Amino acid sequence: MLRGPHEPHIEHNTMSNAEHLDELIARLERAAEQLRSGELSPDVAATMVEDCAMLATQAAAELEQLARAEVSAPAPGQDTLL
Repeated sequence: MLRGPHEPHIEHNTMSNAEHLDELIARLERAAEQLRSGELSPDVAATMVEDCAMLATQAAAELEQLARAEVSAPAPGQDTLL
């Protein structure tokens, strides 16, 4: 529901985690604008809030994956020992 009429669905496996996180953030921001406008019916607004909760959960998972990837990568100049 949060995709605009001309926005294609972008498959997650073709995007990096950071790109996917940026897309989720953009979708949440658009939803917030629509909700603040007051132009949505109560039923549509309720559905959008549920969609936002799902998007926020996905964003949290992406952030966790990014954080874990950063922790597991050696710091610049710190190569692994043989």
